[in-house]
Amino acid sequence: MADGEIQAQAKFTAMTEGTQDDWMAIMRAAGPFNRELPDRLLSHLKMLGGDFGGYPVDRLEHSLQTATRAFQDGRDEEYVVCALLHDIGDLLGPANHAEIGAVILKPYVSEQNHWMLDKHGIFQGYYFFHHLGLDRDMREQFRGHPDFEYTAQFCHLYDQNSFDPKFTSMPLEAFEPMVRRVLERPKRSIYKREEA
Repeated sequence: MADGEIQAQAKFTAMTEGTQDDWMAIMRAAGPFNRELPDRLLSHLKMLGGDFGGYPVDRLEHSLQTATRAFQDGRDEEYVVCALLHDIGDLLGPANHAEIGAVILKPYVSEQNHWMLDKHGIFQGYYFFHHLGLDRDMREQFRGHPDFEYTAQFCHLYDQNSFDPKFTSMPLEAFEPMVRRVLERPKRSIYKREEA
């Protein structure tokens, strides 16, 4: 390779052989892929359309209603995006959807919003677990946590009541710029240097 020539891709076959040039090539290549994350998440969110799962509205409409209610209530953009994507984990993890959505959004949102996303499934259970022979007060194990009331409020004000076929939701397109801004760059990641 000539001086000043930029390596296009890594040349190693095992990471133990990697050089700084290899890792710089990988980082350059990762940029465009990482910037497409909002597109991939929005595409997956659209896949929730048509999946009613027995509910009065499909899962996409539920997500839109949740985000619309949060937006109309004056919540900040990050919160609205969390409301929109709170059930994104339903696609790949119906038995632990809350945790999956929380893990996806963790690098991009506050610790408070991450905790809310992670625990909202348990908190939502307050409204229906007892009908399934489960403990509706399962959320009480977290009583005293600084984000307990924040998460309970999310479920009460925006999540549990967003199954209304007559509700007028904002279209997904209205949320797309918000999703792009919130996911523009990670706030925290093992791949990001701490700022001094």
